[in-house]
Amino acid sequence: MAKNSARDIEVKAFATHHVITQPNPLRKVLRRVEAKDMDDPVGRAEQALAGLSGEFKDWMATEVDRLSAAWAAIQKDGFDDARRGELFRAAHDIKGDAATFGFPSAAVIAESLCRVIEHAPDLARVPAELFSHHINAITAIVHENTRLDSLSVSSELSRRLRKVADEYLAHVNRDRPEHLEAILAPSIVPGE
Repeated sequence: MAKNSARDIEVKAFATHHVITQPNPLRKVLRRVEAKDMDDPVGRAEQALAGLSGEFKDWMATEVDRLSAAWAAIQKDGFDDARRGELFRAAHDIKGDAATFGFPSAAVIAESLCRVIEHAPDLARVPAELFSHHINAITAIVHENTRLDSLSVSSELSRRLRKVADEYLAHVNRDRPEHLEAILAPSIVPGE
């Protein structure tokens, strides 16, 4: 960039101070575009998203299959760090993607499952039904979420699963106050 010369700098003197204004060098590189030629990146993104929306259910089905496979491996061989990690990552990915892909209740349930995995002191002692209910609910929401009346059912299901998971976690962590604050915190998943 070229340096400004002293004559390009404007100085306004006031009784108590001076205001120094230098020219904006970006004006030389700025290109004016007529309104008819303006690009709308948000509009293009929305069009691209609409074009992909037909694939959302397939993507979610793939994530649900990954979650189910992780749970099946744990049922077969028990918990270890790798299987625990895979179950958590699968649930966490669903938590992050489900609302965007049109399955907000699945996101709430996946968050609840993540909380169980993260805060239970001993995953081997968590009732298997707690895991199964979460995974089965996510599977049902993704595979059967085609009717409008299913939204109220899935919303109620997600609320109840969260409540059961929170009660369980509060009970098993009653002697671990550092976990209780996180367990009793409100959901971070966007509302339905």
